[in-house]
Amino acid sequence: MNLSRVGFQKAAQNLKPIVPIKFHISSRTDTGVHALCNSAHLDIQRAPGKPAFNEKQLIYNLNYHLKPEPIRILNAYRVTNSFHARFSALSRTYIYRLLIGCTHHSEIPVFERDLCWAPAGSYLNVPAMQDAAQFLLGTHDFSTFRSLSSETPFQSPVRTILQVDIQPSSGFLSQHYEHRRLEFWELKFRSRSFLYRQVRRMVGALVAVGQGKLTPHHIKELLEIKDSRAFPPNAMAPPSGLFLKSVEYNEADLDTTVAPGE
Repeated sequence: MNLSRVGFQKAAQNLKPIVPIKFHISSRTDTGVHALCNSAHLDIQRAPGKPAFNEKQLIYNLNYHLKPEPIRILNAYRVTNSFHARFSALSRTYIYRLLIGCTHHSEIPVFERDLCWAPAGSYLNVPAMQDAAQFLLGTHDFSTFRSLSSETPFQSPVRTILQVDIQPSSGFLSQHYEHRRLEFWELKFRSRSFLYRQVRRMVGALVAVGQGKLTPHHIKELLEIKDSRAFPPNAMAPPSGLFLKSVEYNEADLDTTVAPGE
C-alpha cells in the first residue's frame, strides 16, 4: 500500500494544483495485506480562472498518471469540507481467505500464493469456528486481540464487531483442479474500526479452534482476560490472506450535487 500511496500522490501532483495536495486515506494496512477497495479524500486548488475538475475528468486524469502503479480510481465524488475519508466512515469490511486441504505449503496453487493462508494440517472444524466467532460479535474490550504498538497507550481497546461470517468460497480457476479437493473459505469481519492487527489475531484464534487447539469457549475467555500477552503464541494469522474489502459511508456524504467550495 505504501508504494501505491506514493504513486497516488505523484499522480495527483500532475493535476497541476497551485498548492501541494494533501491526501488522506481511509484505512492503513500492514505490509503484505491487500485491498480490494479503499478510499481517500484530497483537496485540489486550481489556478485562478480554471474550472474545478468534474468527477469523470478526475478519474481519467488520475488513472492516466497511475498506469505504472497497481492501483486504479473507480469512482470520484465531490464532498463537503467537513468530510474525512477516515473519520466519516460508517464501517470497514475485511475478508480473510483460508485454504483447507494442503498438507504442505508447496501444494498451494501457484496463482493463490500470497493471497491466502493454508494452515498446518488438511482439516479445520468449521462449525466449531462458526460457534466461536459468535463470541466476537458486539461491543467488547479487545485488548487480548491487538498487537502492541506506539499508539496502544492512546487508543481505547473497545470495539464493536457488527458482523462475523465464515462462508465457503472459491479460488482462482479452482474449477480446473477440483480433483485436488482443496477448499477455500472466507472469514468476513465488519466494524467501524479495528485495533492494530486485530483481524489477524481473531482469524488466528478461530483457526486454532478449527484445529482443536482451542475450544469455542476459549475465545470468550481470551476476551475476558483483556491482556495482549495472553494471546496464544505464534497463533496470529499471516498478512497474505487478509483483504480490505470495502469502506462504507453514509450515502448523503457522497452527494454529487455539492457545489465546489462547500
